[in-house]
Amino acid sequence: MSCCHHYYALAEGCESAFSVDMSKITLGPGCLAEAGERLTARAVKRVAVFTDSRIKQMPFFQTLMDSLLRAGLDVALFDRVRVEPTDESFLEAARFAVEADPDGYLSIGGGSVIDTCKAANLYATYPADFLAYVNAPVGEGRPVPGPLKPHIACPTTCGTGSECTGIAVFDLLDMKAKTGIASVHLRPSEALVDPQCTHTLPHNVLAASAFDVLSHAAESYTAIPYSARVAPAGPMARPMSQGANPWSDMGCERALQIIGRYFERAMADPSDLEAREQMMWAATLAGVAFGNSGVHLPHGMSYAVAGLVRNYTVEDYPDDHPMVPHGMSVIVNAPAVFRHTACACPERHLDVARWLGADVSDAGNDDAGEVLSTRLEQLMRKARFPGGLAPIGYTVADLDALTDGAMPQQRLLSNAPLAVDRAALKELFRSALSYW
Repeated sequence: MSCCHHYYALAEGCESAFSVDMSKITLGPGCLAEAGERLTARAVKRVAVFTDSRIKQMPFFQTLMDSLLRAGLDVALFDRVRVEPTDESFLEAARFAVEADPDGYLSIGGGSVIDTCKAANLYATYPADFLAYVNAPVGEGRPVPGPLKPHIACPTTCGTGSECTGIAVFDLLDMKAKTGIASVHLRPSEALVDPQCTHTLPHNVLAASAFDVLSHAAESYTAIPYSARVAPAGPMARPMSQGANPWSDMGCERALQIIGRYFERAMADPSDLEAREQMMWAATLAGVAFGNSGVHLPHGMSYAVAGLVRNYTVEDYPDDHPMVPHGMSVIVNAPAVFRHTACACPERHLDVARWLGADVSDAGNDDAGEVLSTRLEQLMRKARFPGGLAPIGYTVADLDALTDGAMPQQRLLSNAPLAVDRAALKELFRSALSYW
């Protein structure tokens, strides 16, 4: 079967252009010390700093705070970000932002921290009922009215790419599934990416982050082509998750090559700082890529996997509530998904497998799904991750609930190279129960 992305062929009635948006990015060891000057350059005098209790104890956090104080900034600190945030924790952060009344924001932490800061900035700037901006059909999907206040994002993990995207993800407690808010206005103004922050990441945080960036790149590269989407009513109606495109392809390719070279080294040796720092570079590349193309089924399914967790906890993460870390909730679906989607664009699935280190010399198009999925399973074993949904507590009896939680994630599901209905989605969850 020919690849659905072939030369991004244009078709009557379909999209004929793609957009590229990104934050200003500064990357390099020690760049956190630039935060104060960068905020003052944006005329910020009072800054709301968002972090969590663990990050607050790290030496690099003090480096950041020293930079803000040297610049003469008035700092309001929120250090109660919840790892894997909820609608309730977003609202708490928004209330803090309203009371603090800053003219700029800074986030330092993983994706949970950066996403929480995005939401606080949004609801403090444009107050509304909480579901107003949440993606439809879960929420109203109301467009964000306009630009937010300056936000400098400082990632400390090597996976979410949230510093480069206009997406904020959270658990909607009533629905028992994750959902999100997506708008170009949520994208941070700048990102300070300091690879030294990865030096202290514990194993499971490193692994979950790494699998998240792997999934970002693999899903973006295999997403529906932008040129296969129905043309929007106008340029302002073009979706942020516009599908695979030549710009995003470049970031995906390089990110996957870096992962193929450094992932196993990073998992095997905590002292291999080069491998950790390279994984952070991959995360930034993939963040820029999927911020302009979007991800698809593994992420869409992950929202239900995380939201319906009963009693699972993971070493290196907070144990005061059940939780499946985001990167884990994504990668446990990925082998099942890519076995299913390979027929839509086999060449691209083989590309991903080759960049990740698989031997594809004798593989044909019919082998693409199996080759890529087998390589993902090998990497999951290397990271000592669960081999599917069953080890984290799900059974056949949960398939309907998982499907119900994933079906509303149409922003993600519609980005897949193959259309999936409820029955197909349920079978994907069934296939993801156990790989070995």
